[in-house]
Amino acid sequence: MTGNSGTPPRIVAGVDGSASSLAALRWAVRQAELTGATVEVVIAWRYPVLPVPVGPPPVAMLDPADFEKAAGKTVTEAIHAVAGPGSNVQVSTKVREGNAAQVLIDAAAGADLLVVGSRGHGGFAEALLGSVSQHCVLHAPCPVVILRDSSSGLG
Repeated sequence: MTGNSGTPPRIVAGVDGSASSLAALRWAVRQAELTGATVEVVIAWRYPVLPVPVGPPPVAMLDPADFEKAAGKTVTEAIHAVAGPGSNVQVSTKVREGNAAQVLIDAAAGADLLVVGSRGHGGFAEALLGSVSQHCVLHAPCPVVILRDSSSGLG
């Protein structure tokens, strides 16, 4: 793994707070330790689409800043859970509004590797990739590593 134009390699890791995304971040940090890469931890959030009410408008509207703040907290907690204070890996974060797959693909531009988790949906679906990880495999501008939570017995 070599970086572009003399810079350290860059690994993008997608996080959403799930066990599989923590497994992906753990793998990305370990890979960065082995290769001297930096890790950019990315989370996407979306403003929920609410049905249009019939009648008076709701008293309190949802503030997009609350969703961004919650996403930022998820990233911070994930990094603390995986890359402790003794880690020598340079980690940065990116919190973006939008479709998770597209946010990850955009973040992976110029990266050496994209690492994501795949949660599956139970039963037979466990053997399938999730929609975000599948979209990343098909459209990412760099190699993609997909990990499952090891406690699922499939990771």
